[in-house]
Amino acid sequence: MNANAGALPEINVEEFQKVVRSRRSVRRFLSEPVPPQVLADCLELATLAPNSSNLQPWEFYVVQTPELKARLAEACLGQNAARTAPVLIAIVARTDTWRRHARLALEHWPEATLPPIVDKYYRKIAPIHYNQGPFGVLGAAKKAAGLVLGLARPVPRGPYSPAEMNVWATKSTALAAQNLMLALRAHGYDSCPMEGFDEYRVKKLLGIPRRGLVTMVVAAGRRAENGVYNQQYRFDQDQLVHYL
Repeated sequence: MNANAGALPEINVEEFQKVVRSRRSVRRFLSEPVPPQVLADCLELATLAPNSSNLQPWEFYVVQTPELKARLAEACLGQNAARTAPVLIAIVARTDTWRRHARLALEHWPEATLPPIVDKYYRKIAPIHYNQGPFGVLGAAKKAAGLVLGLARPVPRGPYSPAEMNVWATKSTALAAQNLMLALRAHGYDSCPMEGFDEYRVKKLLGIPRRGLVTMVVAAGRRAENGVYNQQYRFDQDQLVHYL
């Protein structure tokens, strides 16, 4: 259930820190299944991730059937995480759903009155902003216009091509993936995001549309005692965080 937008719950920052700090990429899992209600809650929390224009350019393919999971693990290069996890979730970025989702954004508007600016955005602005046109012609024209207009004032720079649309969709989808992994940890389960896979085989195996981008395959379950291989470490923040 969605809370009132103006009602903020009290947050225990120590509990959140425990979730974030105890999340690790687990390479071996117990065979214990993830309860359906836990999985459903984690997937719902994943879809609450921030995303561009609320166009939600993601899909989740949840694989639990033993035979299909074994074949998917093989497509994930036989990694231990893929072979031992009771659940594998292919997280897919979609660059081709924005038109339908723009319509859905209007249909699902949660208030009785639709603000004119919202109606204008999804009906008029989004169809221009995200449309690259045949052979990318419209995208090239928008890029040229942006270069000229950008000489005088700040303008949105892209996405101007199918490749930039891939980046656009993947950024939002990665945020959803992080929500999913943190939700699993909060429920006492673990995960491993895997980039090592044969995308062609994964897409064919799961029936993922041609323009879907498999951002990652997440293994999920209860961590085994030998599931974490090494001690966690990070680089010096002075090299990575810049206060201006």
